Amino acid sequence: MSDVEKIKKLRKLTGAGFKDCNSAIQESNGDLDKAVENLRVKGISKASKKMARVANEGVVAISGNDKKTSVIEVNCETDFVA
Repeated sequence: MSDVEKIKKLRKLTGAGFKDCNSAIQESNGDLDKAVENLRVKGISKASKKMARVANEGVVAISGNDKKTSVIEVNCETDFVA
């Protein structure tokens, strides 16, 4: 199986990006099972980095009538997104 086919298969299995799949396959010397494990470990480290970020910008919306009212809060990291 060529590297491109392995990357396609790994992307289909994990949903990871092309570059991440390519580097995982290279690090695992072509072994797809090891590449999946590498991506899982990297995903955990990426997620923990993102958990430290603070979403302190956003908007609060209130909508309703006589019978019901809804309050929605949306948070984001930057004021540009808000």
